[in-house]
Amino acid sequence: MPELPEVESVVRSLAPHVLGACIDGVTLLRPESLHKDSLPLNSLLGSCITSVSRRGKLILLGLEQEAFPKRFLVVHLRMTGALLCHPHETPAGSHTRCIFSLQRQDSSSSLFFDDIRCFGSLFLATQAMLMSWRFYTELGPEPLETNLALFLSRLEQKKSATIKAALLDQKVLAGLGNIYTDESLFLAKIHPERTVASLSRDEKKCLLACIKQILRKAIKGCGTSFRNYQDANGRAGAFQNELAVYGRDKKPCIKCKTPLKKIRVCGRGTVFCPRCQH
Repeated sequence: MPELPEVESVVRSLAPHVLGACIDGVTLLRPESLHKDSLPLNSLLGSCITSVSRRGKLILLGLEQEAFPKRFLVVHLRMTGALLCHPHETPAGSHTRCIFSLQRQDSSSSLFFDDIRCFGSLFLATQAMLMSWRFYTELGPEPLETNLALFLSRLEQKKSATIKAALLDQKVLAGLGNIYTDESLFLAKIHPERTVASLSRDEKKCLLACIKQILRKAIKGCGTSFRNYQDANGRAGAFQNELAVYGRDKKPCIKCKTPLKKIRVCGRGTVFCPRCQH
């Protein structure tokens, strides 16, 4: 948490607030939130935000400034990170780790990076630095942009793994996590402990279609809110109201009414229907 739909929702809600704005102040309240290889954040002063995008679970703010090549502020929210837009001079909260002061032609505002558990990070990097960052370069394809041939080739590298473990591997597909893996496997009627090698081509084709269907629905619902997730406007997601299996251990299956079962697969709590999923 947050996963692809939540990060995409943050990107979409953040863009109207920051695109075209220039950074005229940076206050780093927790130095440990800065990636060890990051450029200093004070070099951001005078930069303009020209793009807001997502890669897997990463948020990338594109930055342009005359004295520098194009750079990117990469935000990894991890478990409890959040990017929130506030009026100018809003005081820091107890979980605020960094504040960016933004200036437009006719207004001022503040962008807060809040992080309750402090697992998230900020990384200011050039394009060359991104291309030498192993975590970034090893990310798999975007699920919503992946075709069947590419999906099959990625799964081929994980033949002995369970399908749940393979889907959680960011080198197979970028952005999936526990919630949407469980939901996709349920929709595809595939047991999470089956090995990749045991799946037929038709089952893998169905699974990819289900992954895309679940992710599109979750993005439409602005993601799933458990505990503290919120978008850049401070709004919670609504997709938790449509979850079929995640968080529903022992509750009746929405299709067959069999009590759902929770097990651990690759160290992660996994909920599935013992009757519908084979």
